[in-house]
This record gives sequence, structure tokens and C-alpha cells, in this order.
Amino acid sequence: MSVSENAGTGPERRAVLKAGIGGAALAVTGLGTVAARPASAAELPPLAAGRRDGKDWRSYVRAPAGRTVRPVRVVSSTGDVTDADALLKPGGGVTVLTRPAPVAPPAWPQGTTAAASSTHAPNSGDDGTPRTYDASNAIDGDPGTFWNDDTIGVYPDTLTITAPQAISLPGVTLLSGSDGVPTDFTVDTWDGTAWRTAATVTGNSDVQRPVPFASPVSTTRVRITVTGDQQTSAGEFTRVNEVYPGVVDPVAAPGVLVDFGQVVVGFPTVRFAWASSGNPGVRLAFSETLEYLTDRSDFTRSDQSGGQGQGTDQFAVPSAGATWTDDRRGYRSGGNQVYADGLHGFRYLRITLDALAADAPAARAWGKVAVDTVSLDFTGYLGTPDTFAGWFLSSDDDLNRYWYGAAYTNELVTDTFRTDDVDPRGADSPTLDGKLVLHDGAKRDRDPYVGDLAVSARTLYLTHPDASAAARDVLADLADHQRDDGWIPPASINGYTLPLFDYPLWWVTCSWDYLLHTGDHDYATRYYPALGKLLDSWYPSVTDGDGLLNKGLNGTSGYGDYAFLPRSGQITYYNANYVQALNDAAALAGWLGHTADADRWTARARSVTDAVNAHLWDASAGAYLDSATGDVRHAQDGNSIAITAGVADPTRAASALAHLDATTKLPYGNAFMDNDTIFADASKRVYAFTSYPELVARFRSGQADSAVDQIKRTYGWMDAHDPGTTNWEGIGPDGTPYEQAYTSMAHGWSTGVLPALTRDLLGAEPTAPGFTTWQVTPHPGTVAWAQGRLPTPHGPLTVSWDNPGSGAFTLDVDAPHGTTGTVAVPVPAAGQRFTVRLDGRTAWDGTRAAVRGARLDDGRLLLPDLGPGRHTVTVHPAGHR
Repeated sequence: MSVSENAGTGPERRAVLKAGIGGAALAVTGLGTVAARPASAAELPPLAAGRRDGKDWRSYVRAPAGRTVRPVRVVSSTGDVTDADALLKPGGGVTVLTRPAPVAPPAWPQGTTAAASSTHAPNSGDDGTPRTYDASNAIDGDPGTFWNDDTIGVYPDTLTITAPQAISLPGVTLLSGSDGVPTDFTVDTWDGTAWRTAATVTGNSDVQRPVPFASPVSTTRVRITVTGDQQTSAGEFTRVNEVYPGVVDPVAAPGVLVDFGQVVVGFPTVRFAWASSGNPGVRLAFSETLEYLTDRSDFTRSDQSGGQGQGTDQFAVPSAGATWTDDRRGYRSGGNQVYADGLHGFRYLRITLDALAADAPAARAWGKVAVDTVSLDFTGYLGTPDTFAGWFLSSDDDLNRYWYGAAYTNELVTDTFRTDDVDPRGADSPTLDGKLVLHDGAKRDRDPYVGDLAVSARTLYLTHPDASAAARDVLADLADHQRDDGWIPPASINGYTLPLFDYPLWWVTCSWDYLLHTGDHDYATRYYPALGKLLDSWYPSVTDGDGLLNKGLNGTSGYGDYAFLPRSGQITYYNANYVQALNDAAALAGWLGHTADADRWTARARSVTDAVNAHLWDASAGAYLDSATGDVRHAQDGNSIAITAGVADPTRAASALAHLDATTKLPYGNAFMDNDTIFADASKRVYAFTSYPELVARFRSGQADSAVDQIKRTYGWMDAHDPGTTNWEGIGPDGTPYEQAYTSMAHGWSTGVLPALTRDLLGAEPTAPGFTTWQVTPHPGTVAWAQGRLPTPHGPLTVSWDNPGSGAFTLDVDAPHGTTGTVAVPVPAAGQRFTVRLDGRTAWDGTRAAVRGARLDDGRLLLPDLGPGRHTVTVHPAGHR
């Protein structure tokens, strides 16, 4: 996300503090470089080494120790299972699952018919095989076929079964599929003149549900009336595979549920020691949370591309045993049976002795299976302590935990682009295959989106810059697929055609951020023409007479954005992002020597800024409108980025943040809208993606404690709820995953807490490509101390500060050779006398500067042009020792 500084009004302040994704890198020059002063160990204690007050940053690292990852506990077992804990002990025995062959269920008399209130039209099914969904499927004795109603989410749905002669029924049994079962229904029988209710079921979740009657009933007709179904990714339909004329108690499928301790990603492996004859089947279901784990996975790629696996992976176990590795997607038997989905992102794994009816005879649902070990081949970036080039540590244990949870989340999505495990919806690309990329999520969508990179790439640069090619590969590939009119695609999905309005702007900002951290001159020169084509061709084509981007112009009414929101016209978010991108482009142009382009884009950024303030500021609310037309609402994205991009002056910034405080605060973060006019429950939805610029805006507007509070509500909620550690794609009403099981619970775009803590709380960031210049501007609030290291192409930039209170402050910076920087330390409030020392020498004597270039600005003392080496700045309030 964009993070430019705008906490002051003077041009000198902007020149010093505006940096990073959110603004041109304009370091103060011409004042002389302050060299590090040699000092004895007694004068300057060793700079922080990542340990303090009993804390060590290495203890917070979350990645596994090696590529082979094993479960840490057995959560539960069902059915006939012996020695479930053996799964946790490689070489320590086997876990045996046993299931007897089923007894044939009762059948309806010959000539029985079935009719339904509605029936879904025939189609080619999930696997290309023609299917019908007639009511007769519910009585044909084949559990692989089913009746499907045709009124999604509308009730009642009825199924009426008519026998040719009266039969005595002790009850009935409903068999349905795991992709949605009838939850509430009644069973009526016909007494010759009227329907009589024989049983009522509520809250059902069983795939096979026996429904006994109070006493046997002799009847020719049975009617099942469904008034509620499970909501599933396949839709809220009534699905009934079979109705048996009798009570058939299910034989529990034996299974074991194991926990890997946190979300992991890669290729699962199960080693089977032996099995009974006949190839007993095993089904495997994966989930990031326990809540959404049934006998189906919470998500599989087959859900989006044919549903061949019916929500699980399958294996037919030979009698001699075998090692099954889920390393490729597709059928494993006969071309259309025993399906595996390939790579998974999950925390929990359920292994069940069971088989799909469609997999017979390749696999059957009974027998014995002995499981030796379960493991995962971890495919993400293995972020062990020795791989961290950057780190963070503070006096606040919660903040430390959230920083490393974000680092781990991002490691899960830093992976190789592979045909088998990327989003199946047209995302595979020969220009990306085999390259290191930043996917958006661990389990889905597993496609690199440039908007996500606005956060996840920055997280990567601050932790594992050796993997920065993951960002470059994506940025370069998207530019290589630029449309003739200048538009740049957001991702490879749909063959690089997904129409998003905002993501090309993020491509500009992400490119500048990549350069700030790497100094990759070749990338800049190669893709500079794409930058110009985007900003001087496509975005002008969607600019209106007010000088604002206007979604709807030039055929863009159907374009989406990061959340596919139904917004149109003049939108604050798009235009604030435009200002950010123009300023970033101007900085890039200036670095390459294209001064005319830099001047033109800077002037356009000023013009758009003026237009946003003229047309989109809502004085009555004291915040920026989401849209200039339609329902009145105020969005987190537009207001936050208006502040970080410099559109809002300090007065408007304070007012907008106050409005967000008053209207969006929730126990689990800040909502991204202040009301529900855009869709139901919008005011209860939290995106960490759009929360990141709000955190930055709060830090840089002097509201550090407010930013920390928001961090603790947002990331504290995710940390404390299943699956723990990792950062969710979105949070919905009552703090639940916002799209239920489909929600990615480990999403790179949600890792903004990490750059916020490093760049804003600790306060260090680059101000010119390749970290040739940098700034350190701590925003401590009430945090007592913080320290950290930022990787740069020149070596580490290490920062440590102490904030003991009463206005005293100590900052240590150790800068690499080949760099210069500026520090801006907080000083006591106006009216309180203080002195500041730089490397043991007086820099501010209480009334004026004693070091060239030092100056007061908005509650800080700025010290420019510090050279490489060790520097210590101390703030001494009068009377404070």
C-alpha cells in the first residue's frame, strides 16, 4: 500500500520525510554529510543484536525447521481406529483403520415412482459426464446419482415417493452428498385420505440420516418436505442421493484428524504400511480451520475446475502398502477415477477409510488400512532464523508475535508458479511457469495479483530480500502483457484479461517500491515505456472533465477492483491511488533523468489532488466520500490513501481519521466502509489490505497509540482464532472468515502489520532507489523500546530506540557504507526546554541548532545527511537525566 508522509505543511518537511511507496524519494542534500564519530565502547554500548529484556527475535520465527513437516497432535478419531497416535511417531507403529463391508440397504418395491417440486436441468456435470437430477435418482439404489431441486435458497422443496402397494415403514433414511445436506425437513406419510407427519428433523448435518418413526406406518406414499439446506460453495440446493425405505444406521467411517500446528503449504504424503485385499479407499480432506473441515476439504482447485474429486483427495491402497504423495492434480486410476488435487494449504488433515461410489471398483469403502506416517513437503519459502535478513523486536510481545506471523504468512505464498497448483481459471502461463512468485494465498487463489504485491512484496523485501525475484517476476510479466491501449493486467487469471480498474495503479507503485529496495536499474529502464503508456494513454482515457478518474468512461463500467465492489463514477480510492502512482512515477522518471515526464506527472498529481478535495470531500462528515454520486458513504480505502498519498492536508487527515474512529471500529479491526449501502454487512467487514494504509496514516499523523490499538484488534483477533498465526484474507460479521470456507486464512495482502511496524513504529525506510538514502522517523507512542534491521543492497541498516517517557528519547542507527540518511526524533512538547545530542555532541542547545541543517519541525528534530556508520541521538528534557 502507499505510505507517503504528509504530517507537515512546508516543502522542506515534505522533501525530508516523503519516501517509500508513498512518495518521491527526495532526500535533503547540500548540507554536508555528518560522519559517524568514533566512540569507545563506554560511550556507545553495542547496537541491538536482536535480544533484550529476555526477548530474542529468533524465538518468534514460525517456519518449520525443514522441508519435511509432520503433524503435532491427533485432534480426534472416529470409528474403528487403533493407535491413532502412531501417526505422530515415525517408525513407532502403525495406525489401523477398519470398516466392515456394508449390508445391502432396503429397496423400494418394483414400480415405485418419485416426483419433486422442482428439478435442476440436466447438464454435463462437474466432470464432463452428462447427468440428470430427476427425483427418480433418489430411489434408484445408486448413491452416485441424486435429486437436485431447482430453487436455490428458496423453500420448501418436496420429494414425493409413491409405491405400487402399501408397505410397512419403521422409518426412512436420507442419504445425501457432503456438498450440502438437508438440515431441516419433515417426513409425512399418506393414510389414504390425508398426509400425517411421521417425523421432524432440525439441525441435521449428517450425510446419512436415519429417521425412525414413533411406530411403524403402513402407507403407499411418503413425502419429504425440506425447509433448510447447508450453504456450500456449490450452492444452497436440496440434494438427496437416496431415500431408503427403512432405518439404516450408518457404520461410522473410521478416520483420524491430525493437526499440523499452523497453516502449512505443499505436497502431502501418506505412507501406508499395508491394506486388506480389494483396494480399500482412503479419502483425505484438508482445511485451514476446524470449523470448515467435514469429510470435504474447505477448498480444492477441483471446486473451480470440474469438481472431479467431490471435495476430497482419494487413494486406493494396495495390499502391499504404498507411499501416496499429493504432488499432481488429476485422476490416478482408469482416467476418470480416484482423484487427487495436488498441492494444499491447510492446518488440519482428516484421513478416512472411505471411497466415492464413482470410484468402484478401483477403490471400495471398506476393509483395513494401516497408516505408517503422515507428512508434508513444504514448498513455500523456508524462513528459518538464519534466512532473515531483516528482523524486528520491541517491548510489546504482541507486536513481535504479529510481525513474525505476517512474515510466515508471506513465506507460505512465496512459491514457484506451477501449472498443477495455480488457480485453474485460466491462470496458468508459460511466461511464469517455473518462476518464483508471490501468490496471493496459500490455498487459493494461488495466482500473483499486483495489488497484493503492494503489501506482500514490501513484507518480502523487509524479511527475505534474497527472494525479491518473486516480486520482479510478477511485475515484469504483467508489463510484458500490457494491452495495446496501455492497460496492465492485474494477474495472469483468465489469460491476463480480468478487468480491474485500480490494479494498474498498484503496478506503478509496486514498481517504485521494488526499485527503492533493490535499485534494479535494468528493470526501471526496460519497463519505463510501459509506465508512460499506462499513465499517458489508458488513465487519461478514463479521466473526466473535472480531471478525475471516472469508472464507467471508455467502457469500464464492468471493471472491478480489489473487492469487486459495485462502484462507479468519481471514486476517492481510485483517485487518491492515482495521485500516489503519479508521484511515484515522477520519482522514477527523475531517477532515470526523464525530467519532463517527472514534471508533467507531478503537475497532474497536484491537479488531481485539487480535484479530489474540491469534489469528493464531505464537509458535513469531515471525511472523503466513497463516491461523488449515489448513496453517501465513506470508505477506509479512499480516506486512508488520501492521507498517505498527500491528498489530505493535516486538518483533513485528522478529521478523516476521527470519522473512521467513530464509525468503523470493531472488536476485530476497522471496517472498510462506514455503512451498508454498498452491500449488506459492509460495515462489519475488515480487510487487512485496506487497513494497512490506515495504520500508516495513523502513525504518520501523530496517532501511534491509535495505530497500535487497531493492530491489536485486527491482528490480535486473527492470532487468537483458528487457525492462529497467519493473516486472513478478510474478516466478516462477528469476526468470522468473511467468505466462510472459501476464505483464504493465509493471505499475503494482509501482512501489512510487518511493514507498518518496521517502517512506521520503528521508523526506518528507503528514500531513494537501492537504499542509497534512507530516513529513520520513529513513531513510538507509548511503546517503551524497539529495534530492528532492514536489509539493503549495501548491507544492513540497524535501528534501535528507547522511549522511557517524560520526553526523553534515545535513537541508535548503524548505516551501511554507500548510503546517507535523515533522522527525525520526537522531542518534548512546545514550551518544554530540551537539548539534543548527536554522537555525543550538542545538536540542539535548547533554542537553536548546533549542527548544520538541524531544525525543528512539527514536534521533531530533523538531522539530515548522516553518513554511514554508527550514530546515536539523545533527547534530554530539561531536568531529566
